[in-house]
Amino acid sequence: MRVYRQLLLLVLSSSVILTSSASEIVQSKGHFVDKFRQLEESLPTSNDYRNAAGEPGKDYWQQQVDYKINVTLDEEKRRLQGEQVITYHNNSPYKLKYLWLQLEQNRFKSDSIAERSSTFNGIDGQVSANNTYGDSAFAKVSLQDLRRQQFLADNSLGYHISAVTDASKKPLKYTIVGAQMRIDLPQVLNSNSSTNINYAYNILEEDAVGARSGYEHFPDDKRKGGNDIFLLAQWFPRVASYSDYEAWHNKEFLGSGEFTLEFGNYDVSMTVPSDHIVTATGVLQNSKKVLSSEQLKRLDKAKKADKPVFIVSEDEAVANESSTAKGNKTWHFKAENVRDFAWASSRKFIWDAQGYQQGDDSDEPVMAMSFYPKEGGELWQRYSTASIIHTLKVYSRFTFDYPYPTAVSVNGPVGGMEYPMISFNGPRTIWHDDESRTYTLSEKQFLIGVVIHEVGHNYFPMIVNSDERQWTWMDEGINSFLDGIATREWDPSLPWGREPSDVTEYMKSNVQVPVMTQSDSVLQLGPNAYIKPAVALNILREVVLGRELFDFAFQEYSRRWMNKRPTPSDFFRTMEEASGVDLDWFFRGWFYTTDHVDISLDRIYKLRLDTNNPDIDFDRRRQDYQGKPMSYSVERNQQNGLKTWVSLNADNTDYHDQYDQFSVTNKERNKYNKKHAELDPWEQQVLARALKEDKNYYVFNFANIGGLVMPILLELTFENGDTESLVLPAEIWRRSPFEVSKLIVTDKDKILVSAVVDRRGETADVDIENNYYPRQIIPSRIEAFKEEERKGNKYRDIMHDNKEALKEPEIKVKKK
Repeated sequence: MRVYRQLLLLVLSSSVILTSSASEIVQSKGHFVDKFRQLEESLPTSNDYRNAAGEPGKDYWQQQVDYKINVTLDEEKRRLQGEQVITYHNNSPYKLKYLWLQLEQNRFKSDSIAERSSTFNGIDGQVSANNTYGDSAFAKVSLQDLRRQQFLADNSLGYHISAVTDASKKPLKYTIVGAQMRIDLPQVLNSNSSTNINYAYNILEEDAVGARSGYEHFPDDKRKGGNDIFLLAQWFPRVASYSDYEAWHNKEFLGSGEFTLEFGNYDVSMTVPSDHIVTATGVLQNSKKVLSSEQLKRLDKAKKADKPVFIVSEDEAVANESSTAKGNKTWHFKAENVRDFAWASSRKFIWDAQGYQQGDDSDEPVMAMSFYPKEGGELWQRYSTASIIHTLKVYSRFTFDYPYPTAVSVNGPVGGMEYPMISFNGPRTIWHDDESRTYTLSEKQFLIGVVIHEVGHNYFPMIVNSDERQWTWMDEGINSFLDGIATREWDPSLPWGREPSDVTEYMKSNVQVPVMTQSDSVLQLGPNAYIKPAVALNILREVVLGRELFDFAFQEYSRRWMNKRPTPSDFFRTMEEASGVDLDWFFRGWFYTTDHVDISLDRIYKLRLDTNNPDIDFDRRRQDYQGKPMSYSVERNQQNGLKTWVSLNADNTDYHDQYDQFSVTNKERNKYNKKHAELDPWEQQVLARALKEDKNYYVFNFANIGGLVMPILLELTFENGDTESLVLPAEIWRRSPFEVSKLIVTDKDKILVSAVVDRRGETADVDIENNYYPRQIIPSRIEAFKEEERKGNKYRDIMHDNKEALKEPEIKVKKK
């Protein structure tokens, strides 16, 4: 009997569950689901524009669009009026007959696709305590919903285009299609072309509408009529992208899908009330005209300061709030090689700045700057600019040096939104009755986290220019992965939702859609586009590849596509090509499916090598027999003093009373010797060594319940108290993605008593109960909460504070 070979066959065998799947390869006989099927067949065919390695090809091209803009802010009317010259550089090999422009302000017009396709989800399926009509469902309309509808109805919104002309001021034919505009060119565009557009629009009230930019009104300020903070983004007609893989990117702006634009140079002059402070994408060109001599000195001092310097102090900003100055002032900014331009303006702004030196000391420092009203208070003074600098340090380590001269954080009504060199961030301090201001732990965590996240967007997608409208995860997910690293390096006790446990509830839910789903179709954008891909990349780094391989490949991707336009295939191909590891199974599972991780350790069998040597095997059987518990009936008989026949007739014994059933005879020995002599020499050596070592053989049975194949992270605990970690690579599932068996051999003195899969929660396994063998009692939610409460857990407080802040009055409307 070839015992050793049989044992090897046992290890290699595994069960296969027959199933059908949309991604399977259907064969003439049986079904085979290949979780390691190559992703290449699903990716676009590589070409000379973007090659099979995931890098820009030899003929890669992209367009350039330059803007020269003059815009005036009418604070009283809350209206922008501008004129711009667009210079389009056609670097493609194709002749263009027309240009497509984005008119995002039109998204808020009552007849826009976004407004007409919006749905109402405020249905309460439970009987309300106030339900006097006996209906089983009520529609809940919040005051915020009503305020939004009233604002949209009371204001004329969207762009008013007054002129579209060519370089010689001749009118050009144009057609407005919802939130887009097509400009027909008099002749095909081979290289460069200039277009002039005059436009105006009424600025949105951010608190009323919930847009990505707008104004916030402060009626209680001492100035007559109050004050405003203006955050201006998507504020000018912007030329849509034109790429090698999609041609014109002219999908309508519906709200969730953000923006992708061409890189270009901007020359922008903003005329605002004379007492306003303005910040923007780029570098201020006329600082001597708009800043005082004292402010200029402070700004110069800030370049080499070791902490933020006030350019406009809080006292000065508070004094500005009651200003009655007349007239206007023009602020002139320039920005090179950016894909968008945003700005902010208010007389309420406190302004602090600090230079961040990266690279050689002779280089000009990056100016990290924060603009915020007194309502931002000490919270912003302490953490905003510091968070900017921390972001640049961490992100640059993983990607490339920050290429821009400024990085700005502005406080305003937007919770968090990013643009080149400037971001809008919402957290503030809280007023108290004694007119003092404080901030909670949740507000501190929110400010640090949102500044890191939004400033981090400079890298993704403002520099690595992915298409946010099509693949949100390429900027939000990648950026969330990096901001998780940055926040952990800031203070690991401030949770920021980037750990595997943060995505398990979503991954096992029925509202999950593939990460590759287009942004406006995603059911839950936060978990899908931010947290799940961030967790996936964290697992890829910490579990699958390891930091060294991941960091090298990720930096390669970042540098390859710096100031260029990557697609998901470029990311997938680069990560695999640069790491040298087959990752198709990982990207397919995490990004193209709704499978989740749930690996169950079903059983562990302990085996012992059957040597066929009767002197060894019979003695083992004797030990096993003697180790069995006594029959309950026999034990009761003994307790009752019942005498057996054998004991009463002790003088009547034979050969078998002296030798038990496990005694070896020459018959068994001769049979064994004959078989052993027939073994090959190497088989005899294998058996001899196995007998000498007398190791423990354990067969582990695993089930993949969630469908997402992952490495199996095992922790083994032995009788002597030692523990050992073992990683079984994901490829263990390659022949059977549903059930596998694995032989694990331990030394003689390492007797296994228990095992657990993914004890530290590193793979986002959604069910920890089936991770243990033997099974363990798992704390319930109540017990877990009590345990966290005993530890003084901060995350619970943060979530509670955020939920309280989000509460709003509700009006119940009877559903017809």
